[in-house]
Amino acid sequence: MQISSRPLQIFTRVAAVAVFAGSATLGLHAQQATSAAQSIFFVAPQTTQSLIAANDAPAEIGYSTSAGAEETADAVGYIANPTPQPPPRRYGRRPVYADSSHNADGSAKYTFFGGAGVTLPTGGTHAYFSPSYDFQVGGGRNFNKKFAALIEFDWHNFGIQTNTLNNLLAIYNGENVQAGLPEVGGHAHIWSFTVGPQYTFFQADKFGSYVIGGVGFYHKVTDFTTPETGEYCDPYYGCYEYQANATIDDYTSNAFGVNGGVGFTYKLSRFSDLKFYGEARYVYTANSSRPYYDGTTGTSLSATYFNVFPQNSAKTTYIPLTFGVRF
Repeated sequence: MQISSRPLQIFTRVAAVAVFAGSATLGLHAQQATSAAQSIFFVAPQTTQSLIAANDAPAEIGYSTSAGAEETADAVGYIANPTPQPPPRRYGRRPVYADSSHNADGSAKYTFFGGAGVTLPTGGTHAYFSPSYDFQVGGGRNFNKKFAALIEFDWHNFGIQTNTLNNLLAIYNGENVQAGLPEVGGHAHIWSFTVGPQYTFFQADKFGSYVIGGVGFYHKVTDFTTPETGEYCDPYYGCYEYQANATIDDYTSNAFGVNGGVGFTYKLSRFSDLKFYGEARYVYTANSSRPYYDGTTGTSLSATYFNVFPQNSAKTTYIPLTFGVRF
């Protein structure tokens, strides 16, 4: 019995088609599995639009303040425009330090000072006065770091030239007075109240320089003395003698005066208001002259007029050099 070969050919072809179809199906499933595995380990990059949308989503923003919102807006703007941009300009005023004791520039509103030094008579004043000591105290208002208005009290002491004292001894012991004095001594001073400005034209961390001036009232006094022997009695130790200078003649003169000069300051710390200062001023007082009269010689204005030292009423000039502290 013979079997036809045609059915066998048909079966062979069908089996080949089935094997090819199965292989294609298996390959497709393997490719899909590979893509799924890659999606597990790799995240596709997001687009700029997706990042902006993510930042705009309120559920994902953790800021609750206006500052956070501004920072988020800056971040979004940077993402939208990758070109770096400068930060927004912030406008504001300079720091203000003004309070009850300080000006707007940080300077103290009020200042006080005190110092001492030496008084140097000049010009015609030097012909009868000799150098001595001086001191001053004062205070005022600082309007800023440069300008201040001051009120001060000054005491300027003077000695008296030896030739002046010798001339006066001759007058007191002369025939017009006949005081019979063994010797004559003396001293003088000028005290004043003045007001004036001070302008600081240079100020570094520690060093500073200023100009200063003033106008006011000047009171000039000269006293002449002679040594005298006195007696003091104590109930327990008895009486004993002592020698002291007794005033035999004195003169006063009031006048309007002005002063002006320069000074420097030094601070131990640039954060401190305490300053050491040194200054030199020129002082001029416009005293009114009075005539000389010793009892018979000169011009008598009254029966009791006596003036053997007209220099006390002469115009006066001198330079005080003063060193002290300001705060």
